[in-house]
Amino acid sequence: MTTMTETSARFREFKMPDVGEGLTEAEILKWFVQPGDTVSDGQVVCEVETAKAAVELPIPFDGVVHELRFPEGTTVDVGQVIIAVDVEPGSGDAAPAAAETVQQPVAEAEPEAPKGRQPVLVGYGVAETSTKRRARKGVEVPGPAAAAIQAEINGHGPVAPVTRPLAKPPVRKLAKDLGIDLATVVPTGEGGIITREDVHAAVAPAPAEVASPAVAPAPAAPVAVAADAAGRETRVPVKGVRKAIAQAMVGSAFTAPHVTEFVTLDVTRTMKLVAELKEDKEMAGVRVNPLLIIAKALLVAIRRNPEVNAAWDEANQEIVRKHYVNLGIAAATPRGLIVPNIKDAHDKTLPELAGALGELVTTAREGKTPPAAMAGGTVTITNVGVFGVDTGTPILNPGESAILAVGAIKLQPWVHKGKVKPRQVTTLALSFDHRLVDGELGSKVLADVAAVLEQPKRLITWA
Repeated sequence: MTTMTETSARFREFKMPDVGEGLTEAEILKWFVQPGDTVSDGQVVCEVETAKAAVELPIPFDGVVHELRFPEGTTVDVGQVIIAVDVEPGSGDAAPAAAETVQQPVAEAEPEAPKGRQPVLVGYGVAETSTKRRARKGVEVPGPAAAAIQAEINGHGPVAPVTRPLAKPPVRKLAKDLGIDLATVVPTGEGGIITREDVHAAVAPAPAEVASPAVAPAPAAPVAVAADAAGRETRVPVKGVRKAIAQAMVGSAFTAPHVTEFVTLDVTRTMKLVAELKEDKEMAGVRVNPLLIIAKALLVAIRRNPEVNAAWDEANQEIVRKHYVNLGIAAATPRGLIVPNIKDAHDKTLPELAGALGELVTTAREGKTPPAAMAGGTVTITNVGVFGVDTGTPILNPGESAILAVGAIKLQPWVHKGKVKPRQVTTLALSFDHRLVDGELGSKVLADVAAVLEQPKRLITWA
């Protein structure tokens, strides 16, 4: 979609783009530029978090930052202007002068504000054609005389000018989300502007009044709202990745009929193979761990049972057989759970698969996973064993047919060749969509994965 507009030959606006697949909003996590900074085509100006991932946004033209429309921590709809840039700096000050005229009443009420910065904005003002967002400068509805005449014609007599509370768009959205009528909120901001803190205070008045930042950006971290005066409970707004996780898991759990099967197995030979591969020159430079062999075992099982790799098309009432495997790896990140996937994992050699796994994990931990990397998955692995957990009943990633949970690998007594010996043992759990996968097929897939991990030579014989 188009993400920039021209307000004049001099000022250009950059809109929040759709950085994912049909996403409708994103939260501004961090601004990398401030008004007055010079930017160039392709330079990253901010980081935003969508329902899928954190993404850096580059600006598509050169110039000087004129205005940041939203502070950090604000959720912005796709298509809204987030930054205005002066593409012809030094060519005159007609547009800035117009912006100063619009903001003059507030500027006089904020004598301590930094030079050129107006408290009703985050930035240095707006271009002439973008002042429609702040047409409330006098809080009176345009044309009061005409309104009075019309009222007299209707038999109501003269009417007082109509007013509405002063608040920035993000604050209005916050109030709407919390069910607060702005008319009932006592403003503490300069010029009678209602701040985020005022809205929170209307929900649960704080014991001590918090200073209102007239122009400072809101914190990027989620805003916690105390539910009671004693502070025994805290409410955290659900947004971004956490919101997407909640919606996806509820949708999956109540749409796809889940079945989960378990198997406990001896993976001593797999652990020996991992140790040997770490010393192999062919695997130099890539990370080798049990997850690599488990992923390869699952790919072998899917090759032997291709019907498991499918999707349910509810609209057309069809089962879509997929002849490729985009292998998802559930990853816990500071922003929540994400499931990026390795494209065409079935075609990769062991070293290639190891490299792809390492890159996927590193990118996820850094919060740099692009939305495209989380789209189009077919089956997923979730390694709960890293937390010391024996197993679980994983919920399917929406649109996928199966998910394999891997438990902790522990030294346990095990009957081996007729004698009880200490062996490396783990438990696998396979959840699958019973619309697509019946019990026999699901059991075969899980049994094949276990067989490969018990006897890794099957990676060759079954390949």
